[in-house]
Order: sequence, then structure tokens, then C-alpha cells
Amino acid sequence: MSVRLDDEELAELHEINVTPFIDVMLVLLIIFMIAAPLATVDIGVDLPAASAQASPRPDKPLFLTLKSDLSLAVGEDTVSRAALAGALDKASDGDKQKRVFLRADKAVPYGAVMNLMNELRDAGYLHVALVGLEADKLAP
Repeated sequence: MSVRLDDEELAELHEINVTPFIDVMLVLLIIFMIAAPLATVDIGVDLPAASAQASPRPDKPLFLTLKSDLSLAVGEDTVSRAALAGALDKASDGDKQKRVFLRADKAVPYGAVMNLMNELRDAGYLHVALVGLEADKLAP
């Protein structure tokens, strides 16, 4: 909107220039698009596929990873088998009812997975969920 006075040459513009706002929003969008995948740090494990329907993921899941070399990791921290119970207690704040999401590389023998599940049971963690890839997301 512009106002023009007859006796003066002054003109007032009452418009907001939105171009800088759009530029700032696009820069923030790009920053978040780059930062979001970096915020989720996972241990590289070649998971087997499952055809079961995926269940919702909790806010702060407790992951136990059995790597192909049979080493263990609680969350992102590598632990020894002797320190497994203590690491799980620390990660779960002593809550033995918390669900433990067990991820095992598909190259790991079945017996090793069962031994680990027995160790979890001996440590008092009875709520164990096995993690796998969805079958429809696999390449043919």
C-alpha cells in the first residue's frame, strides 16, 4: 500500500519483504535434513529379514547388538560378556522389566544367539525383542 501526498513527494510502503524469511527457512531446512541422519548413530550389523509386522519403537530403546565377530555392544558401547549384566543394569537404570532389543548379524550362528538369550535370562532380563529387517524393504 502506498500513500502519495499531493504537496510532497514522500511515499510510504507498507509491505514486508518475505524473501529473507524464506531464505532463512530453507537454510534451516537443509541444516536439519543433514543433521537428522547424523543424530542416529547405529552400529553396522547385517540383519536378517523378517516378514512379521513392525511394532512401534519406544522413545529410548535399549539395544543389545551381537556382531558378526561375536562381540557385544549395549547401545553404542562395546562390552565384554562378563560385564554384560552390569552394562544392561546401567543402561536400563536397573529396570529389569525394560524390553531389550536384540540385534544379531545374520552371519552369527543360531547357538550364539541362544547363548546370549540365556545370559539375558540369567541377568534377569526376560523381555527380549528380536530385531530384523522388514522383508519388503529388501532388494530382489
